[in-house]
Formats: sequence, structure tokens, C-alpha cells
Amino acid sequence: MIADPRAAKADLRRAALAARAAGGDGAALTRHLVEVLLPHEGQVLAGYWPMRNEADPRPAMAAHRGPLCLPVVAGRDRPLAFRLWQGESLQPGPWGTSHPADSAPEMRPDIVIVPLAGFDRAGNRLGYGGGFYDRTLEMLRSAGSVRAIGLAFACQELPNIPAEAFDQPLDLIVTEMGPLQPRR
Repeated sequence: MIADPRAAKADLRRAALAARAAGGDGAALTRHLVEVLLPHEGQVLAGYWPMRNEADPRPAMAAHRGPLCLPVVAGRDRPLAFRLWQGESLQPGPWGTSHPADSAPEMRPDIVIVPLAGFDRAGNRLGYGGGFYDRTLEMLRSAGSVRAIGLAFACQELPNIPAEAFDQPLDLIVTEMGPLQPRR
């Protein structure tokens, strides 16, 4: 048992973000994500607008045949909201995020592409430490089915991320090396 999982996560996050700076094969990452999304044609897909050298889901989002939405940070310690996005200009959000205008309708995604600082083979993930995606996935899963697909470069893989009770696992992880089915 890890004495202080938050401190351990902070150390792992720093290591994963440093590794992420090396990036990876973006074309291969897109190809694998497009393949994973093909069976979900027509379903509502939530992606994200990349920041801080995150893996870029936008080319795969553009290939998706179905509604697209992007997350909106509603405030600290709150789940994300999702708004329809049809290619229009985005508004600046808190912490460097970008999102559709408030006039765009809210959507409930069937699939959520989750940005990652780091991940492990058990499907545990590290974000930036705000808990936004954990709160959001918990809320969405309590209301029905949703598939959480982590998107990262293979260099962001960590041997073991300590999972806490509130952490929401990923259903699948896509890297430039291909999709990874978490082992639980």
C-alpha cells in the first residue's frame, strides 16, 4: 500500500509529462483512433481541444460520422459539461482550455476521448490533478453507458498508478502503437 497516493501521483505525473514532450507518431495515433471509433458511427463523440503537447484527437474526430462535442470546464470541483461542436470558433476557457460557445446545445456523449498525462496497463490514468474527468465519468456512468477511451503516446505509459476510490478507469487506451485493452 502506498502511504501517500497523491504524492506518488504527483511524482508519476511529472515523469509522464516529461516523457510526453518527446511525443510520438501522430499519423499512427490517428489511424488507430479512427479504427477504434469506426464501430461507433452515429454515436455522440466527445473529444477535446489539445493543449500542452497532448495527443491530438482532432483528425480522428473529423473522420467520425456522428455528432461531436467538446468539454466545457464548469468550475473547480465540478464535472465537465459537453457542448455540440460543428467546427465553429472556440471560446477560451479556464486553465488554457478551449470550448464551444455557451449558445451551443449541451450533449451527453456515448464515447469520451480522454486526454492523459499518464496511464498504466490496468486502465488507470493521470490527468493534471483536478479530477475533472473522474467526476465527469462517474456522473455519466451513473446515468447509463459511456465508453472512456484514453489517448496518449506510448512513452506516457507508467508501470503502476495508485488508484483511489474516486478514480474512474479507462475502457480502452489508444497509442501510436495500437489500442490497449486494460487488464483489471
